[in-house]
Amino acid sequence: MKKPAQQQVMPRDFSKAVKEIKLAILQARAKAAHLANAEALKLYFFVGGYISKKTRNAKWGSGAIGALSERLQVELPGLRGFSASSIKRMRKFFEAWSDVISIRPLAMAEFGVADVAEFLSVGFTHHCVIIEKVSDIDERLYYIHACAKGMWSVEQLQSHLRADDYHHVGALPNNFEKALSSMALATQAVRSFKDEYLLDLVNLDNVDARYGYETDERVLSKSMVANIEKTIQALGGNDFCYMGREKRLVLEDEEFFVDLLFFHRGLKAMVAIELKMGDFHPGYLGQLDFYLAALDKLMKKPDENPTIGLLLCEKVNKPVVQLALQGYSQPIGIATYQALRNIPEPYKMLAPVIDGVRKVMVESAKAKSSKRKGDGILL
Repeated sequence: MKKPAQQQVMPRDFSKAVKEIKLAILQARAKAAHLANAEALKLYFFVGGYISKKTRNAKWGSGAIGALSERLQVELPGLRGFSASSIKRMRKFFEAWSDVISIRPLAMAEFGVADVAEFLSVGFTHHCVIIEKVSDIDERLYYIHACAKGMWSVEQLQSHLRADDYHHVGALPNNFEKALSSMALATQAVRSFKDEYLLDLVNLDNVDARYGYETDERVLSKSMVANIEKTIQALGGNDFCYMGREKRLVLEDEEFFVDLLFFHRGLKAMVAIELKMGDFHPGYLGQLDFYLAALDKLMKKPDENPTIGLLLCEKVNKPVVQLALQGYSQPIGIATYQALRNIPEPYKMLAPVIDGVRKVMVESAKAKSSKRKGDGILL
């Protein structure tokens, strides 16, 4: 008879060994990718410098870059990333940084960047997008640092550039210095928020109160939650963790609802967001101040910092806001937001037709509803 196969007994520390070896493999891969990216940037800088010197002094004609690209493909079959347009981007990369970078190789002692690794960890396409959209050196460095820290995709970078983060981060009116006991926490909180947010994930022109559409803050909050990844990026990145929409609070048998609730990992605090259509009114602060006190009482954990409130309005008068904030003890910041509202020019002439179609559709739906109810069908 064939002996049954003996069951193999795994060592007690086998699972631990698998985890540690897996971690070592992933770390090695990440390091290899980082080194590869750094070497690629150095190569592109060298090629860009070489091409710049040859083409900017009229030694090479306008077709030389295309001919060079074709010849490289012949010399190195399968070579990728060296099309004529890519080589021109390398030239632009060199020319954008040649005045401020001392390449030895790419050692930025006088570059003014504390962590050279950040510059080298950002992909070439990211660098090209930043160079194309931003001319100021400090602003470029801001986005390079943000890309490295947040590991932004190119799409995310473009979104943050559209939102003009550099000019809005840390600029919102707030009372953090007064309301937060730690100055370090107050400073960190200021840097974690913007005075304007680009919420281009909802078109408010798609709703119309005249025909029964909701046009209040719930439309915007629903769209923000439906596109939660984009919302988190618009708010500032991966430090924001979504906790709920219309978060229910029960106090002495009364119900209250917070528009949006997040947790900020860096601040180690909940962030309650209230959305308001139109202009800022001082009365909005009383409601938000109460919500923050209730959240601290009902939900805040002992090791967490006080809940921070963020009031988003379409328009604010900053002097009025700063004065209104003086009477509140809970940490609150006030910012504006931009949503899509404008109909593109080619479609403006069609607006009356679109409105007419909307009205007919709504009236038709009401008629069908009435008929079904009359037939005994409840909707």
